[in-house]
Amino acid sequence: MRQRVIIGLSGGVDSAVAAHCLLIAGYAVEAVFMKNWEEDDTPSYCAAAADLADAKAVAQQLNIQLHAVNFATEYWERVFTPVLTDYQLLRTPNPDVLCNREIKFQVFLEYALARGAHWIATGHYARVRQTAAGCQLELAADLDKDQTYFLYLLNQQQLSKALFPLADLTKTQVRSIAHSLGLINANKRDSTGICFIGERRVREFFARYLPAQPGAIETPNGQVIGQHHGLAFYTLGQRQGLGIGGIAGANEAPWFVIAKDAERNVLVVAQGEHPLLYANALRGEQLHWIAGQAPIELPLNCQCRLRHRQSLQDCTLTVINQDDTCHIQFAISQRAITPGQSVVFYQNAVCLGGCIVTEAIRDMNDFDN
Repeated sequence: MRQRVIIGLSGGVDSAVAAHCLLIAGYAVEAVFMKNWEEDDTPSYCAAAADLADAKAVAQQLNIQLHAVNFATEYWERVFTPVLTDYQLLRTPNPDVLCNREIKFQVFLEYALARGAHWIATGHYARVRQTAAGCQLELAADLDKDQTYFLYLLNQQQLSKALFPLADLTKTQVRSIAHSLGLINANKRDSTGICFIGERRVREFFARYLPAQPGAIETPNGQVIGQHHGLAFYTLGQRQGLGIGGIAGANEAPWFVIAKDAERNVLVVAQGEHPLLYANALRGEQLHWIAGQAPIELPLNCQCRLRHRQSLQDCTLTVINQDDTCHIQFAISQRAITPGQSVVFYQNAVCLGGCIVTEAIRDMNDFDN
């Protein structure tokens, strides 16, 4: 009997080609389209409607059964509510990381296993390797598209049931396969929006759910040069949407957010690559190790990413509390280290796990404060 796989079919080209690869490999394949957001659906607009139509067309072309499921309640409780809490605390969370752990590899996994599937699959660019010590999450062949950054919160049980058929393919090859199959979505552009919510103007979208608390925009020396809409709607390193262009007497260098002063409700900005945009180290919390435990040798000399597609950065990780907190010292100072974002650790192409940034550190002596 062929092993049964249920793949998450999003309507995009990656999951479509992943489904084809599973069929070629001899699996019995079914697909699921997940609708996880419906708060602003209207009769004339539904962010998921076009994707569902594409998923149906792909399933028909590949001759696989498609199930449409609604996990909107679980998404609201497990992903969106924690994200809103982080924004209220003036952090910048990563919904995709949480969505993978809570929805794609938990709620969807439970759904699939309950229906007799041996595996679930997705169109992520990542690799799972079974070893004597357990499951390893590894970099994909296409390093530019690698998505292990978004998967670092997965555990052994989740990875043991996951297949990533695109592990050995580049995006160019995926497009080529889609064209050779005549798939309806072969030229469909990649989604860059919020996981399952779609592409939005972030400030306008979150303003529906967060109270606006306008305040001053200041330079590092205290000069007021504008007004912000609420600190929660801005992130460190942000350039666009500040509304402070063309200030009399200012030079042409762009403005960037360098700090949020919560006590005074002030957004601090500076022009150009200001020194305050950079830090040599950070504090982190909510440590997660994919292997289920920290490496034996600590402190750990490894590499990390502070954001998706960033090149791997050399660092030293010191664990302060085995279950929670750490310090990370970088070989090269890093730009816009942002509280709420994920830091993901790597060694020899293996994704070890990660943590959440709590604070950027510019002076190592501050670690003791």
